[in-house]
Amino acid sequence: MQSACDKIIAAAAATEARISGPVPLPTKRRIYCVLRSPHVNKDSREHFETRTHHRLIDVHQPTAQTIDALMALELPSGVDVEIKL
Repeated sequence: MQSACDKIIAAAAATEARISGPVPLPTKRRIYCVLRSPHVNKDSREHFETRTHHRLIDVHQPTAQTIDALMALELPSGVDVEIKL
């Protein structure tokens, strides 16, 4: 995730836009409880967890070049970017 944040900051800085962030937001935990056996031993369960980490990067005074540079970024799998104007 840190490398994705660095790429976003570098792309925005190359077009001379002001940047604030990355600000770490709270991590969301999703816990799944699964029975180990489908028929017996209801007390025997396994717990699995997924964690979703969020970072907030504000780009102040973006230009059209800044938006194009952010849209053309190659980011690692599992990293989603949401751009709001």
